[in-house]
Amino acid sequence: MLELLSNPQTWIALATLTALELVLGIDNIIFISILVDKLPKARQEMARRLGLFMAMFMRIGLLMMLAWIVGMVEPLFTLPVLDKAISGRDLILIGGGLFLIWKSTGEIHGSLEGEDESHGAGSKAKAAFASVILQIMVIDLVFSLDSIITAVGMVDDVRIMIAAVVFSVGLMMLFAAPIGRFVSDHPTIKMLALSFLVVVGVVLVAEGFGHHVPKGYIYFAMAFSLGVEMMNIKMRKKADTKVRLRQQIPGGDD
Repeated sequence: MLELLSNPQTWIALATLTALELVLGIDNIIFISILVDKLPKARQEMARRLGLFMAMFMRIGLLMMLAWIVGMVEPLFTLPVLDKAISGRDLILIGGGLFLIWKSTGEIHGSLEGEDESHGAGSKAKAAFASVILQIMVIDLVFSLDSIITAVGMVDDVRIMIAAVVFSVGLMMLFAAPIGRFVSDHPTIKMLALSFLVVVGVVLVAEGFGHHVPKGYIYFAMAFSLGVEMMNIKMRKKADTKVRLRQQIPGGDD
């Protein structure tokens, strides 16, 4: 263990992998932030932390089953129409991508066309806590799988991988609440985030069918759009105008 800690390559690998985990976790943080925003204020922080803890333990659990992860890339069947062999990983990516597209599209529709809280039942109608946690678990599995497969390709030592996961989730917890509040307070940012979650869903489905899309393109587009919207927010503040979306009225509180 001391030999591992005294090796400079260990720290370089740990820093690189932690940074990678943080970048790959951005989508997860945004998705969690949008979901917990529908819960009562008193339960949002608990749901956010629980979601990130589940992501951490899920990734550590997957790391402990590296042989199973490697086996997941083995073809299960072939699609004659596309002449494409589908593996277990592909099925999870396709299913997760479709779920993300469906969920994000539903959130966009609800924000724009759904019943407004101020015109109906009010704050008593909130998303069920268990439902939000279940949805977080589903998308955690997809993002965790993609993240772990990337980590396995970069580092050989499982201990370094686990340490990187723990450090990255710890940093996510520091930033998740401010990001969540920012997304909640700025409807246009929320709409932008949901739109990019649809794009991420499409990319996951494409990856599942063997069409690789470099993540750099996606993150650059996100950063550019965010920069433009930040300028729009600043201009609206000067003009003293606000954008307001409808608040969804989901099922009762759990």
